[in-house]
Amino acid sequence: MCARGFTLLEVLVALLVLAIGVVGGTAMQLAALRTRHESALLSQATQMAAGLAERMRANPLPGVANPYLSLNYDALAEPDPVPPQPLCYAPGAGCGGAELALFDLYEMEVLVRDRLPAGRALVCRDSGVWQGGQLRWACSGGADAPLVIKVGWRGKNVDGTPQRDESGQYMPGVAIVVGSL
Repeated sequence: MCARGFTLLEVLVALLVLAIGVVGGTAMQLAALRTRHESALLSQATQMAAGLAERMRANPLPGVANPYLSLNYDALAEPDPVPPQPLCYAPGAGCGGAELALFDLYEMEVLVRDRLPAGRALVCRDSGVWQGGQLRWACSGGADAPLVIKVGWRGKNVDGTPQRDESGQYMPGVAIVVGSL
């Protein structure tokens, strides 16, 4: 005798297969969204660091203590960067090299605050940018070490916990070596 229609067991198995497919598709979509967001942040950080590197190369300040080395900005600690005086927007603002450097740093702080979630930027002398296969905020220093711009944000792991390194710090997303200025 030939059975007509589907049995309840066949319907339940079909629903289970469909549910697993929907859950898998949703998980893939969430992973793609997370990857796209991290990629956009990485692109923003790279553009900011490269822009500051070009400004530093254009304003070398020989024989002066390098004001660019004073950049250690954390958007959580200082949500509203203090603008320098004078603001070097317009020609004739009376800006020398040191004032222009302070203005460059202010603009960098504003960009980090506005474009990165709980962002951070650091300019330092560092001869070992990569340690243990990861970027680190700590700088080795040294007068001969190249200038490095490090930019990052407080990222999260897949489970939502903060993404940190072995020392408990958030990792930079980008480190660009400017050279020895």
